[in-house]
Amino acid sequence: MKRSFSPQLPLMAAVLCASSLLGASAHAALFEDAEARRAILEMRQRVDAMQQSSQRNTERSGDDVAQMRRSLLDLQTQIQSLQSEQARLRGQNEQLQKDVSDLQQRMKDVAKATDERLRQFEPVSVNVDGKEFKADPAEKRDFEAAITVFRTGKFPEAGQAFAAFTRQYPQSGYMPSARFWLGNAQYAQRDYTNAINNFKSIMTNAPDHARAPEAALSIANCQVELKDTRAARKTLEDLIRVYPQSEAAAAAKERLSKMK
Repeated sequence: MKRSFSPQLPLMAAVLCASSLLGASAHAALFEDAEARRAILEMRQRVDAMQQSSQRNTERSGDDVAQMRRSLLDLQTQIQSLQSEQARLRGQNEQLQKDVSDLQQRMKDVAKATDERLRQFEPVSVNVDGKEFKADPAEKRDFEAAITVFRTGKFPEAGQAFAAFTRQYPQSGYMPSARFWLGNAQYAQRDYTNAINNFKSIMTNAPDHARAPEAALSIANCQVELKDTRAARKTLEDLIRVYPQSEAAAAAKERLSKMK
């Protein structure tokens, strides 16, 4: 039996084929949409991760910057502290240098003053009545002070000054001269007995002294004042005999001629 051909079969087949193609295409489209969503999600996750990483990096950078700023501030504070300390040390150094300079100057002043004081105690060479010897500065000063008083005519004060000198400097090279001027001060006060004793001390202890002839003549003058003419004559005769070339001997000859 033969089958009859229906003209609708090709159309149906075409429809079925088209439906199949559409189903496949729709299925493919659905598959591509899911992949795209996953890709988008992955991209978003990556972007979020990158943003989070960037944020973390930014936060870390911010922390690093803040830490760096704090470090810089600390360093600046340390630098300022060091500068202040350096300035303080510089000031101390300048003060120490000034103190050292002042101390050196004071040491020089002290050394100079010490030398001057020592020189005040060092013996000096003097020449009095033709006699040269060493004398302490104080000794020289006291003798010259007594002479100055004598020359003003203040004989009591001069006598006291010379008497004090003979007690204080018994071994002095000034002693014959001091005795001579002490005797003259006593003679001026009419203290003839003590004057004779001082003049005789010169004759006994320093017979070669330049003042010895004058001391002998002064003894005779005191004896005359004491009305002891015989002793005065004897003193003048001894003066002429012992010191014949002296001016005192010439004066003694004149006195003897008047005593006859």
